[in-house]
Amino acid sequence: MARKLRVQYPGAIYHVMNRGDRREPIFKDDQDRRRFLETLGEACDKTGWQVHAYCLMLNHFHLVIETPNANLVAGMKWFLGTYTSRFNRRHKLFGHLFSGRYKSLIVDGSGDGYLRTVCDYVHLNPIRANLLQPEQPLQEYRWSSYPEYLKRAGQRASWLRVDRVLGELGIQRDDAVGRKLFAQAVEERRGKDKPGEWKAVRRGWFLGGALLREHVLEMMGCGMGEHHGGEEKRETDEQKAQRLVLEELQKRGWTEQDLKQRRKTDAAKVKMAARLRSETVMTLDWIARRLQMGCRHTVANCLKA
Repeated sequence: MARKLRVQYPGAIYHVMNRGDRREPIFKDDQDRRRFLETLGEACDKTGWQVHAYCLMLNHFHLVIETPNANLVAGMKWFLGTYTSRFNRRHKLFGHLFSGRYKSLIVDGSGDGYLRTVCDYVHLNPIRANLLQPEQPLQEYRWSSYPEYLKRAGQRASWLRVDRVLGELGIQRDDAVGRKLFAQAVEERRGKDKPGEWKAVRRGWFLGGALLREHVLEMMGCGMGEHHGGEEKRETDEQKAQRLVLEELQKRGWTEQDLKQRRKTDAAKVKMAARLRSETVMTLDWIARRLQMGCRHTVANCLKA
């Protein structure tokens, strides 16, 4: 049976969550958490993602991601695969780290409060998990974007976007006064948190208004999405990768025939492969085919050298 469709479109916002395999920890210490956020930043650089909220728990994570380029599937494949490899290498492990498919809830970013709702849900996770005492401020939980919202813009990661959530609260400026109002609003929301009220965020596939819901259902009916087990249509990402290849060919005065005739491990090809690996989410298989480098193992070995 085909798995549920991943609907992708430019500007889509998702609440993404995934757990450790068998609910085991995906972070053993703070170094793992820092590495996770570093890898997330790399994924954002590669894909153009904007993150509105995140929270790292012991055996799962929450992200609220906006995808200007309709590339959730390709980006998540790179992100989760890369973090898993880094985690396994550090701890001398192998195999799966995450439990199957990640969950993704489509969130309406129209400004009607849906984005704020899902970001509140993410930021209040440490409270529901009893990781803070009632008297402790929420910002004392270090591994969420909430304390980052309370910092000056220049002190935050470039990929964390706060203006849309602030806007849904009627906060027009990202200054000291605006950040204080935001903290007050979230702490007030914390006091009203009740079991069961987050069902739409936890169990649903969509959080938003009727107009966007109809549009998304129409796209699903037309097959404008991705099945987890099907062939991925990464047109936007491939276009970027193709552009980089053409830039590299032009820089060297090469034609496609030159690319074909040069040996698989040619130093210039290796440089091109390294750029594609650094700036895109394309797989080693794709890079090997496009650069006429044989198989993925050849590319991997060249990049290790």
